[in-house]
Amino acid sequence: MIKDKVAIITGASSGIGYATALTLSKAGAKVVIGARRTDKLDKLQEIIKQNGGQVLSQKLDVTQKSECDSIVKAAIDKWGTVDILVNNAGLMPLSFFKNLKIDEWDKMIDVNIKGVLYCTAAVIPNMLEKKSGHIINISSVAGRIVFPSGSVYCATKHAVTAISEGLRLEFSSRDKIRVTCIEPGVVATELTNTITDESLQSFVENAKKMDSLKAEDIANTILFALEAPSYMNVNEVLVRPTGQER
Repeated sequence: MIKDKVAIITGASSGIGYATALTLSKAGAKVVIGARRTDKLDKLQEIIKQNGGQVLSQKLDVTQKSECDSIVKAAIDKWGTVDILVNNAGLMPLSFFKNLKIDEWDKMIDVNIKGVLYCTAAVIPNMLEKKSGHIINISSVAGRIVFPSGSVYCATKHAVTAISEGLRLEFSSRDKIRVTCIEPGVVATELTNTITDESLQSFVENAKKMDSLKAEDIANTILFALEAPSYMNVNEVLVRPTGQER
């Protein structure tokens, strides 16, 4: 179903983005991988090529609109189109509000919200022109619930969920651009590495002890949504580990 489709994946250097790039490539998609850590992108690119896949790699900081525009232009220059955008890049430096980690709040807003907006804005003209496309936004269970230490992170993920629904209402029925919001629970990735609030150390340790989802589980969920028939729009998928209550 997605063979020869062109898919841009942000935050592809590790975790869900990395697994998604491999999964979509194995399914026959031409993948465009972007992230700030180009050394890890280079290694991923080699793996995809060794597996017989087609790949384009480019440095991408999603907080820079010019870089978002550039990676889309590179994809169109190479393959003529963009069929799929996976807005995966994200940060989760949880902290209690009273600790006033304002720099971390700014980074989360820039990456988790503005990054989604900038990358989506970059692909929309091409998708509108051909009246087809699929935008996958990686939100979180935190896009549905709020918890202590998550005030700002949850706000950014609620925003991603709201943006996804707004895009669906504007583009799906009129322009055949499908939109899917994926909301993972606890996944074994590097996401908790960005937590600097020492009072959350026990939270981080307990999360690591949980029988978490694997990044590949979310990649396969993304593939399911992408391979759904054209008349079917998988709008929202919440995926938790069986042992996660909230």
